Amino acid sequence: MTLRDRIATLVPARISSAEPVPPPARFRPSLTWQVPLRLATGAYILDSGLGRWSADAETAKQLHGFASGAYPFVATVEPTAFTKALAVGEILLGASLLVPIVPAGVAGLGLLAFGAGLVGLYARTPGMRRPGSPFPTQDGIPLAKDAWLAAIGAALVLGDRAKR
Repeated sequence: MTLRDRIATLVPARISSAEPVPPPARFRPSLTWQVPLRLATGAYILDSGLGRWSADAETAKQLHGFASGAYPFVATVEPTAFTKALAVGEILLGASLLVPIVPAGVAGLGLLAFGAGLVGLYARTPGMRRPGSPFPTQDGIPLAKDAWLAAIGAALVLGDRAKR
């Protein structure tokens, strides 16, 4: 076998722009980096949703009041119904992060939206930030920390696009 024949077996005869040639397996990006992100956030959010599902009326009122202070449209929803809806959303989001059949981009988009809502709650609630600063007060630290949810959601969306 000549050198030309060997090269011909390694290089495709015709490379079409309509049909991209996938890279060899050793050059494909690994998606294992998503596993700890999906497990940690999924378990955390699922647990939160399961806990909210059985919230009493007083807890529902407090949660509803806090959310409606930042998002006025929430005031039109009854507190118990709001808390149940939030619980269902958290359960579904947590499960979508934990179930590997759900694409990372889809689960990440849900997490990004949820995290953005929490960051919005932090930004709109008086007393959560130092005056003239995006940095939190002592009371704002628990909400400010939720920025990691939005960041992980963005990473899952962008990372899922990179595998294509």
